[in-house]
Amino acid sequence: MQRVHRVVRHGARRHDCYPMRIAIVGAGIVGVTTAYELAADGHEVTVFERHATPAEEASFANAGLLGASQVLRWAAPEMLGPQKNPLSLRELRWPWQRRRAGDPQTLLANRARLQRLALYSAERLRTLSHDLPLSYEFGLGCLWLLRTRRDAERARPLIDALREAGLLLREVDAAEARAIEPALASDTPLLGAIHLPHDAFGNCRQFTMGLAAGAEQLGARFRFRAEVTAIDRAAPATLQVAGEAAPQRFDALVLCTGAASATLMRTLKVALPLTPLHGYSISAHVHEPLRAPRGAVVDLHQHVSITRLGRRVRVAGVTEAGNVPESPQDADLQALYKALRAWFPMAAQLSDGVQVWRGARPTLPDGLPVLGASGLPGLWLNLGHGAAGWALACGSARVLADLIAGRAPAIDLQGFGIERLRR
Repeated sequence: MQRVHRVVRHGARRHDCYPMRIAIVGAGIVGVTTAYELAADGHEVTVFERHATPAEEASFANAGLLGASQVLRWAAPEMLGPQKNPLSLRELRWPWQRRRAGDPQTLLANRARLQRLALYSAERLRTLSHDLPLSYEFGLGCLWLLRTRRDAERARPLIDALREAGLLLREVDAAEARAIEPALASDTPLLGAIHLPHDAFGNCRQFTMGLAAGAEQLGARFRFRAEVTAIDRAAPATLQVAGEAAPQRFDALVLCTGAASATLMRTLKVALPLTPLHGYSISAHVHEPLRAPRGAVVDLHQHVSITRLGRRVRVAGVTEAGNVPESPQDADLQALYKALRAWFPMAAQLSDGVQVWRGARPTLPDGLPVLGASGLPGLWLNLGHGAAGWALACGSARVLADLIAGRAPAIDLQGFGIERLRR
């Protein structure tokens, strides 16, 4: 684990497009990265966020896994998770659409698209971390644990896909896995593991807060406790803020909202098949440093990650689709505690000071975000990243800024546009 400290070295602003007044709705990781890239291009940027600070929802206490391998893992149909609660009438088609996107040919194409965006996003994240005075918990190295032969068989297609994508990984036996992570409990059955030495992990909220400060240095303005309640269909770059009488008009508007995206789009009579995937995490102080993980560990049987973030351990997982009760359910949290006790029983102080989090990650049926023009003049979309928000955010923000400027993005964006959802 290392803590990133960089020296300010702002690159020259881009002035190859006419500067515009641009509004961004949402100050999570996607909204903040978008604000930074647009401000770096010389635009006058205003970010509207209903909460008091950046990164208070899905970006607050997520697993923080950044590797392209993690993005591809989340694209697998089985990562949908249980649907414990009934879907609304608008969401009833979502499971069927998800299954259709899971056919082999479509899944293969979407994995290639996600890999392309994830690798570009990782490159952009490294650039931002180098050019800005960001300080956030960050580390390299992830171990996917295989408890049984069935786990290994189920993981084989994903392992093959990662190799075909050119990602560095090693299949190791139980002894070598325990050498990589010496604190793994010796009495928990372990067949072997997949070691991804270049997979990154870190603290998403710290990164988001630091990048928001960088965006402000470039002139971006953040308006907190400002909930956008409507967008004018006749003039889509015009928005209404709760409690304010007069609408606010801009040259362009970018939607980077989470759970509110579908509602705002319905006011424009544009249907987006977004459904929240709810993820949970617990974060606790390290109790015995030598008994805690060195990096990030993923139990592929339980789909639970255990990550060392500075002086804390974060356990994340248990993805549910659809509407869920407001308060985290005890059974879901117990699954996280169970995984922690199974692999690192002495790692964390659990008697007090445990932070419990649940975040809704709006997800489209095919697992891809929607990037680009909305079809309405002046309205742009950068949303639907699901559980891979941080891993895709920096690349998504840069390509969107390029599209707004009329420049060709650095990567092929075929398959990411809203038109695919209208077929």
